[in-house]
Amino acid sequence: MHPTGPPLTAEENTDISSMIEDEDSDDPNIQTELTAFRAQWMSELKTSSGAGGWSGRQLRAQGLKRTQDIAREEKATELFLRAVQEEQKGAVYVAIKFYRMAMQLTRLEGNTGRTVLMLDFTQMHISELPREILMYIFRWVVSSELDMRALQQLSLVCRGFYMCARDPEIWHSACSRVWGRNCTKIAPFKSWREMFLQRPRVRFDGVYISKTSYIRQGEASLDGFYRAWHHIEYYRYLRFFSDGHVVMVTSPDDPLSVVPRLRTKNVRMESVLHGHYRLSQETDNQTKVFAVVCKKKEEKATEFQKNRFCRRNQSPEVEHNFHVGLHLSSGGRQSLSKLSWIHHSCHITYKLSGEMIITAFDLDSMYQPFIFARVKSYTAFSIQPL
Repeated sequence: MHPTGPPLTAEENTDISSMIEDEDSDDPNIQTELTAFRAQWMSELKTSSGAGGWSGRQLRAQGLKRTQDIAREEKATELFLRAVQEEQKGAVYVAIKFYRMAMQLTRLEGNTGRTVLMLDFTQMHISELPREILMYIFRWVVSSELDMRALQQLSLVCRGFYMCARDPEIWHSACSRVWGRNCTKIAPFKSWREMFLQRPRVRFDGVYISKTSYIRQGEASLDGFYRAWHHIEYYRYLRFFSDGHVVMVTSPDDPLSVVPRLRTKNVRMESVLHGHYRLSQETDNQTKVFAVVCKKKEEKATEFQKNRFCRRNQSPEVEHNFHVGLHLSSGGRQSLSKLSWIHHSCHITYKLSGEMIITAFDLDSMYQPFIFARVKSYTAFSIQPL
């Protein structure tokens, strides 16, 4: 505590400061202490300025990291919502891709104290999955093409897969897809699986092929010395689909070039006929296949007449429908792999008059039976589940 007194005047302050300056100039120790004090003071200032710069860089780095975390979180949310939309549309594979991309965007816990998601990629055995998910996977294996061969191979993996592959719902769905309304009772079979394996049906994992060849006499030469003979060879193809659609193609091309083009219903060939079929099981325990096929209608381009007073006689619209009847039987090593002709006719309908003309073809040696050939590429990909 310093004693307080009356304030000093201006003259007294001037005298005191002059005395201090005289003392500083006279004492060398005070000058040394002042120099040391200034050096220490400058070093402390440098240290504090360096610490302040480091803390600024750290704050900027933390801010940048926080911005990146927020951007990563927004991107993960966007991918997750996109996956939900794809799943609602039925595109499961696309949805899984977006789900994985969203899960790979990790968010680390920062200094803000927010609760963040930490990814934990743990392994899980497939037996721990719910049964509903396993059955959904099995329905994708069977697919809409009813690839029961792949289901049988999948059942050989383990005991759990064997039990899932024997699930009655899968086999009931497959039977309903083949026979439709005629599949209401299991009798006389013991299970839906036994019905599918033993009841006569057409197959969807391949194509039925019929090869026809004959010799035709040609025209005589100009000098009459010789007459040519022609060897004619062509194929008929039948491709059945599980939804009741059938595709029929008549072509001279060999199966190696035609069969790959029959994988889907959208066959781009000039001689292709599209239609529907049905199975009929008679009282004599014979299964017959009846199909009605026709050429797909093509949209004709509009023709603009140059002269509006010119009238052209339009050709009458005619529709050709071919009715095919086949008998399903066993042939060779494979059971129920042969389709024999029992009926073939052409129904010509004139739309203007409504007149119909039916022409039945004679089933001679030119109507060879169809033999089934399995095509692995038809069931290599699953378009939709069972």
